[in-house]
Amino acid sequence: MKKNIFTAVFALIVGTTAVSATVNPIDGDKKQIKTSESKVTWKAYKVTGSHEGLIDLKEGALMFKEDKLTGGDFVVDMTSINTTDLTGGGKEKFEGHLHSDDFFATAKHDTATLVFTDVKSTGKNSYTVTADLTIKGITKPIDLDVSVYGSKATATMKVDRTKYDIKYGSGSFFDGLGDKAIYDEFDLVVDLQF
Repeated sequence: MKKNIFTAVFALIVGTTAVSATVNPIDGDKKQIKTSESKVTWKAYKVTGSHEGLIDLKEGALMFKEDKLTGGDFVVDMTSINTTDLTGGGKEKFEGHLHSDDFFATAKHDTATLVFTDVKSTGKNSYTVTADLTIKGITKPIDLDVSVYGSKATATMKVDRTKYDIKYGSGSFFDGLGDKAIYDEFDLVVDLQF
C-alpha cells in the first residue's frame, strides 16, 4: 500500500514538474533580429565636422523573460561599413581608409560582436545594459541604453575607438594634429526589428 502511494505521489510530482517546465520555460523567449529590417548607424566627429554611415547587422537576438529584456548578442559585418555623407571619389577614398589598418582592418577582422552581460530596467520600456564589445579582436565592456517597444528596439552607445587600437588622428596619442584631429569617441545608434 505504501509503495503504491509513493509511486502515485512520485508520478504526480514528475507530471507537475514536466507541465510547469512546458508552461514557464526557464530560459525565456529568444527573439531573432530581422537583419534586413534593422539598421546600425555610426557617427564620428573631428575638429572640423563629422562623418556618418551604416554597418550591416549580420545576425542577432534579444532575450526576454516575462516581456522584460534579459540579454542579447549581435554580430556586425564590418566589411559593410560605409559613409552616407560623401559621394564620388571622396566617398570611395574615405571608405577605403575605414577598411584599412588605420581604422577597422576589415580584411583581418571582418566582424565585430556585442554580447549583453548585465541588463537593468530603468523604466517601463527602458534599460541600461552593460555589454562586451569586440572590435579588431579586442573585447572591452561598454554601457548602452536600450528602449523596447513592441517588436522594435533601439540602442545607443558611445564607443572610445582608442580602446580597440584605432588611434589614427587621435589627439590623445599624437601632437600637432590641429584641425585634422579626430575625436576618440564615436556614436552608434542601432534600430532593431524582431
